Parts: sequence; C-alpha cells; structure tokens
Amino acid sequence: MLTAILSISLVGMLFGLGLGWAARRFRVDSDPVVDQVDAILPQTQCGQCNFPGCRPYAEAIASGEAPINQCPPGGEDGIRALADLLGVEPLPLNPDNGEEAAPAVALIDEQTCIGCTLCIQACPVDAIVGAPKLMHTVIAAECTGCDLCLPPCPVDCIDMVPRSPDEDSWSWPRPAAAGRR
Repeated sequence: MLTAILSISLVGMLFGLGLGWAARRFRVDSDPVVDQVDAILPQTQCGQCNFPGCRPYAEAIASGEAPINQCPPGGEDGIRALADLLGVEPLPLNPDNGEEAAPAVALIDEQTCIGCTLCIQACPVDAIVGAPKLMHTVIAAECTGCDLCLPPCPVDCIDMVPRSPDEDSWSWPRPAAAGRR
C-alpha cells in the first residue's frame, strides 16, 4: 500500500512539474494595447457594443475592426479616454448601440419573484443568486447594471435603480416610484 501511495505521489509531482514547464514554455503574452483598452471599458459585459463582452470589444478596437464609440455604459468619458489612448479623434456615442445612462443596479421584488431562474441564466456576471422555485436576490456589488436580466423575467419583478453611494450595503431602500423598464 505504501508503494502505491508513493508511486501516485511521484506521478503527480512529475505531471505538476511538466505542466509548470509547459506553462512557462508556451505562455502567450497578451497585447498590451488590448489590456489598456479593456481597462478603460466598464466591464458590464452587456453586449450593447455587439460583442459578447468587454474583452472581445477591446480586441476589436485594438485591431481596428471596431470604432471606439459603441459602448453606452462607458459613455462619452469612456470614448474620450479611448481616443486619448489610441491617438484618434473622439466620436459621438453611436445611438444604434443605446444611450448613455447613469450607473444602475438590478433590484428584485422578492414578493413577486416566482423563482424561475431565467434572470440567473441571463446575468453575465453571476450577480443574481437564488434557487428554482425560491426567491432570488441581487448581489449589488457584483451587478454591472447591464439590463440583461429584464427581458427574460416573466413576472416583471426586476427594477433597475440608480446605484447608491453605499452600494456595498446589504439593505436597499425600495424606491417609491421606480418604473420598470
């Protein structure tokens, strides 16, 4: 039995060393321009730019395949920062991609929620937690305000509310006249 344990440990160690060597030998350095562009983007992963997330959009901008004005969550400030970084003229926000809005966070009316999990499946950053047939809630610090949870909700129990200065608080005041989108 001791021989088997030592043999498995030795094989595990050899595989670990081999993987460590391969990781260093075949490492792919990312493009620093893509990293800088990605750092400017708001990381909402909302897809309003017609790319599946911020990193693919950053790669398209860096390669010249996409203009710098397709990110509504980044707004005019983001466009100016991208223009400064890339040395190009700032462009107005493309209205086909949406309008600039104040930062928001999803708020689920827990009495109305039926626990269908459609919002959980739609959330690109896993900011919604819950279980099937049970109430769901939003981790406000993780929510990017992308609005992707709104369309799949069959009971319209999700509101987008302005982000509070104390967003790390677990307690959110229910807005009196928050309209559902």
